[in-house]
Amino acid sequence: MIISLQDLKPAEKQYYLQHIIAPRPICFASTIDVEGNVNLSPFSFFNIFSSNPPVVIFSPARRVRDNTTKHTLQNVLEVPEVVINMVTYDMVQQTSLASCEYPKTVNEFTKAGFTMEKATVVRPPMVKESLAKMECRVMEIKSLGEMGGAGQLVICKVLVLHIDENLFEDVPADEVMRKLDQRKIHHVARLGGDWYCQVNEHNLFKVIKPSTSLGIGVDALPAHIRNSKILTGNNLGLLANVKEIPVIEAAFNDDHLKQILQYYSINPPEMEKELHLYASSLLSDGKVQEAWQVLLSND
Repeated sequence: MIISLQDLKPAEKQYYLQHIIAPRPICFASTIDVEGNVNLSPFSFFNIFSSNPPVVIFSPARRVRDNTTKHTLQNVLEVPEVVINMVTYDMVQQTSLASCEYPKTVNEFTKAGFTMEKATVVRPPMVKESLAKMECRVMEIKSLGEMGGAGQLVICKVLVLHIDENLFEDVPADEVMRKLDQRKIHHVARLGGDWYCQVNEHNLFKVIKPSTSLGIGVDALPAHIRNSKILTGNNLGLLANVKEIPVIEAAFNDDHLKQILQYYSINPPEMEKELHLYASSLLSDGKVQEAWQVLLSND
């Protein structure tokens, strides 16, 4: 299906984009106006865009239905400071409640049951219950348009980080910088419609980044591997992320490999299929070198 966005209504554009551009981290922004009224509201148009200087951007877009602006945007135009409180699973329902369009003088901290905590360098309060928060100064507000749905980019410089002690690794590393344990944070991310997702140890996985040595690339894989009907694109990506094709190791000892070579030696196509199936299972377990040895045994 091909969809031309110029033919869609604003609400339809928003629907499709929010469903396919996901998951999105949530900026739970606390702001304050010149009269001291506090506002707390979540935004999923949000991310980090620079680490030096440390810059994050979120967008309290103009409302699609009536083209009005949000209290958060009005506040940062008056007082260019914001605390971005990160949202974790144990606070997601309260965060959603804070997205209700209460009158400007209503404090969403109170409505959603959160605790205001004084920040150290900016005027808006922090959400005490948030495990990680950023005190920020607004550098620039860039409007992307004046129509309903138009983004209003709030470009923020992060001044101070507050991170809960429980999010760090159990055993401090030898390095000066303490390391965070990603499995402990339990981020919540926004999807389309009413859908969210929770990031936890059950759905986390690692992808080893390419080293400074260039990977050989899928195009350099032997033809029987590159054209395999069994190995997936992810399998090929792992195999191709080596700096050179490994050599057969005489000391490699694997009972299952021996069985394949023994039972299917008289039927080369079936043997190749079984070898590729076994290599695929090894790759699923992150055993790249072992998978290479299995695949090379067919050369």
